[in-house]
Amino acid sequence: MSNQSAGRETRPVGPRTPRSPEARQRQRDILHTATDTFAARGYNNASLAEIADRAGLTQAGVLHYFRSKALLLTSVLELRDQTDIEQLGPDRPRGLEFLSHLVDTALRNAEREGIVRLYTVLSAESVTDEHPAQAYFRDRYSGLRAFVTDALREASGLPADGKDGADGVENAANAIIAVMDGLQVQWLLAPGSVDMAASTDLVITSLLATLAPPGPGGPGTGR
Repeated sequence: MSNQSAGRETRPVGPRTPRSPEARQRQRDILHTATDTFAARGYNNASLAEIADRAGLTQAGVLHYFRSKALLLTSVLELRDQTDIEQLGPDRPRGLEFLSHLVDTALRNAEREGIVRLYTVLSAESVTDEHPAQAYFRDRYSGLRAFVTDALREASGLPADGKDGADGVENAANAIIAVMDGLQVQWLLAPGSVDMAASTDLVITSLLATLAPPGPGGPGTGR
């Protein structure tokens, strides 16, 4: 949803900008290799030596493009965000449309196991001391909570100033995010037993009914 840095220390110095098409392709190859490696082993357990070996380079070759392991992690997370932004389109949907987008995201995630695994592993790992992705995930959750809260308030017909039902809407937003993240863990462990999109839709629809008792037809994402 948002394009945030993975840590304050590495943010001012970004990755090198290759000039030749071959170098740009090599940099992309390193990013995709790092994505797979971080997803499988986490940041702390993955080494530059392993990433370099899988990419067919030396450690010095990887550092030529990304300067540090922490910067490589930042670049991997930004690549993930770029993918989400492209799926979202030029204008962020609002209200019920944004809630439907969350269901669509859950549906799409069932087709991109690598990205789901990367997010799940790194978000859990980021709570450890001095993890370079901690600021990234803190900012990401903060922004996502605001987006979901606004969408629930608009879809429920509550005042935009947030004075009425503020606690309920914010708690509902937290619940939706928690459900989506928890479903990803369950799905990774037993994909055949978990329908992330259907479960996300059920939770959103139920919470909308709680926030604003339905009339004929009731609220919902329309799925």
